[in-house]
Amino acid sequence: MSYQQYGISPQLVERIKLKMKNPAVKERIKSLADGLTKSDLQDRAKVRRLVKSATSILNERLTSVQEEQIVQFVIAQKVDPRNTFHLLKLWSMFR
Repeated sequence: MSYQQYGISPQLVERIKLKMKNPAVKERIKSLADGLTKSDLQDRAKVRRLVKSATSILNERLTSVQEEQIVQFVIAQKVDPRNTFHLLKLWSMFR
C-alpha cells in the first residue's frame, strides 16, 4: 500500500528524503529507531512520540492531521524492524 493512500503528500516525503541525506540528521534518526520492536510500532502512543521526535530532528512542522496520517500509516504497515524483508519493502516504497 502506498503512503499516498493515507493522505501523506509526496512533497513532504521528498523534503524528508532530502533532509535524511544529511549524515548528522540520518544518525540522529537511526539512534531514535535503534532498538525498536514490532510491538513498539503497533503502539499508537509510541508511534506518535516517534513521529514527534523525528519531525523535531528533521525540523518539520506537521499539522495534527498529517501526524495522525503518518501514525496510521506506520501502524497499518505492521513493520518488524528486525525483519529484512519488511525493511526492503518499505525502502522500495520510498525510493
